[in-house]
Amino acid sequence: MTVEIRADEKIAGRAGRVGVDSGAMWRSAFRSVGSIIAGIIVLTALSFAIEAVAGPLMMHLFPRALPDASALKNSVPAHIVMFAYTFLSIVAGGYVTAWIAREHPLRDAVIMGVILAAMTGWVMSTRFHQAPLYSWIAGIVVCIPGGWLGGLLRVRTAKPKNIPQPA
Repeated sequence: MTVEIRADEKIAGRAGRVGVDSGAMWRSAFRSVGSIIAGIIVLTALSFAIEAVAGPLMMHLFPRALPDASALKNSVPAHIVMFAYTFLSIVAGGYVTAWIAREHPLRDAVIMGVILAAMTGWVMSTRFHQAPLYSWIAGIVVCIPGGWLGGLLRVRTAKPKNIPQPA
């Protein structure tokens, strides 16, 4: 009994798995990882940029309620504003992740949210005193839904590509 391996199976690198292009598989994996990293970079940059403006602006607009940085740190309304722009930053990160990812945009956006939740949990454990517990918990809770929402927005608003299919 002889086993015949066709030429296209040899090219694929594995006999019996016709059509598997290991190069395409690696490119897809690297693109997914890159999209997740890009989403985290975008949301981090956006969040820090907003925070750099929002804190001083709130202290300028409300000098009696927020006379200094410690008052800002202990203000519930300031934390609500922080929570809102953090959530919007996470949505933007999920959108960018889904935009860069080709094969599984929503999955990659959710993975970005999971990684962000884990990173936030780690930061919370090392810098617990820098924010109230409710702020940390709220931040962790919105990571996955925010990433998912950003990915969903991208998937729903993306225009279908008109790629001619071979006959």
